[in-house]
Amino acid sequence: MTERFGAISFVASETPEAESALEKLVARYGNADPATADVIVALGGDGLMLQTLHRFLGTGKPIYGMNRGSVGFLMNEYRERGLSKRLDAAQRSVVHPLSMNSTDQTGAMVQAKAINEVSLLRRSYQAAKLRISVDGQVRLDELVADGVLLATPAGSTAYNLSANGPILPLDAPLLALTPIAAFRPRRWRGALLPDQAQVSIEVLEPAKRPVSAMADHIQIDNVVSVEIEIDRSVDLVMLHDPGHSLDERILREQFGY
Repeated sequence: MTERFGAISFVASETPEAESALEKLVARYGNADPATADVIVALGGDGLMLQTLHRFLGTGKPIYGMNRGSVGFLMNEYRERGLSKRLDAAQRSVVHPLSMNSTDQTGAMVQAKAINEVSLLRRSYQAAKLRISVDGQVRLDELVADGVLLATPAGSTAYNLSANGPILPLDAPLLALTPIAAFRPRRWRGALLPDQAQVSIEVLEPAKRPVSAMADHIQIDNVVSVEIEIDRSVDLVMLHDPGHSLDERILREQFGY
């Protein structure tokens, strides 16, 4: 093992490809306890990477993903041999999660972290009505839409991109606020916000037009308000092979078709 990462812990998604890779890698490199490991190697797709980042949130442990899933935007190429050398040469990408504080119709408050985005989505046949404030000032009095999302640079190529939001370089001090199927105002395409911004979203007519809030995979139903901001107290460290950093992937994505 390398001196930099003496103890490796493996996690894998529950697919035949990932479980087969796990068996081969553990036989070759061993499998340290996650609590004492120097690095976590995740075998799967982007979904597993997000789950692993959430699982080790606040520990500072670097996560190195190898693609045994479908898209694998956040993952490195899978190879059984040479893992120790790849870990030693890997480049670090540090991102900070969004912190979401939501309040539902009963007054209950829930806090959750999101690495990709916080999204609000309608839960009935009627469009949601939302009021958006930035740093305490109302910027959009009424958005009628299927919903809205706030994405980090790391998450800008995920749901945000599917909703026609902008791709953000990883080191850009920005957040992408993107509407989802906006009906009114029709021409509003969203906004780029400084990553210091505090975003508040109020649900108008929540009983008639129920809305759910999602922080990555965490869902809170029947919300009436949501407050979102970057949590700079938490560092999330991902490792990527040289030439395949998140910055490079985000740049490459903008020239794809």
